[in-house]
Amino acid sequence: MVLKGYEVVLDNPWNTYYAGQIVNGKVNLTFDSTKKVRGIMIRFLGEANTEWSDTRRVTNSEGRDEEETVTYKGHEEYFQIQYYLLGGENSAEIELPAGTHTYQFTCSLPPILPSSFEGQFGHVRYTIKATLDRPSKFDQVMEMAFTVIAPMDLNLNPRVKKPFKLELEKTFSCYCCPSGRLFVAATIPVIGYVSGQVIPITCECDNASNVDITTVALMLRKRVTFHAQWPHTEAKVSEITVAKLAIGPIGANESRTFTQELEIPPLPPTNLVNCGIIGLNYDLHIECYVSGPHPNLNGNIPLMLGANPLASFPNPHTDIPTQVSTQADQNPSSYRVVGGTENHRS
Repeated sequence: MVLKGYEVVLDNPWNTYYAGQIVNGKVNLTFDSTKKVRGIMIRFLGEANTEWSDTRRVTNSEGRDEEETVTYKGHEEYFQIQYYLLGGENSAEIELPAGTHTYQFTCSLPPILPSSFEGQFGHVRYTIKATLDRPSKFDQVMEMAFTVIAPMDLNLNPRVKKPFKLELEKTFSCYCCPSGRLFVAATIPVIGYVSGQVIPITCECDNASNVDITTVALMLRKRVTFHAQWPHTEAKVSEITVAKLAIGPIGANESRTFTQELEIPPLPPTNLVNCGIIGLNYDLHIECYVSGPHPNLNGNIPLMLGANPLASFPNPHTDIPTQVSTQADQNPSSYRVVGGTENHRS
């Protein structure tokens, strides 16, 4: 049998659907002559997989050190639907004449699903597989992936509409003699954003110490946590900086206030809440680089990226800002990190 053409076509040209929507499509088969088949089966699958390997040194039964590689895996299945478009598992042979044959299919997606995701050590994928069941011969299979988006409307989450203020504080000492205090406060108007928006950041730096602050880095970080179930529970974290700004310096006994905007590049929303083996989070990391042998001062502001922007915050695709809510400004979230006293002997 020569199968001249074999394709799966969806009704959505972008092959993208929201959880709970109906996926419609068709399978097109083109034969060069009359062919015998048992049936044509379609399968819809939603699943998540994680996998990575770690190498460690262990002592074997002979008392020698050797390297051992352990492969960790995790798996979740969200749904699997399959049925025959033509024939069946126990059907008699069916003769299909030469030419193109089209078979329609439909599938209703479950209303609660994690969004599609591709990461370094795992993924959430949705696939459609069409199988040409041929008696006494190898089956022919066509598989394609499609994208599922879990609705993530930031307007439905009151917490992300509030401003957030992060306060960092450290007191420096040398030979047990205090040399002053460093205080840094970073404020953002909301913690919920979408890709394409900018994060307005106000950073107040009060350096009442004798130590220079060379740079204050403002970093948007993506943190992905992959979980394994076999051979035992384990987790692996992948953390990358996706956008960064630097301000400063702030000299000894100097106070400065900076106003910056950090643009959010295209990123997947924080909506893997329905996935138990992959976690996706974002934060705004503030790192104060201190001169000399002193440790840096740092802290994080949690962020949430959604698919629909806040109505009270300017849309990234328009220059006309919407009215800013005043109610969200009344009770800002606040987080304070106190570095304590540092004793250093030089």
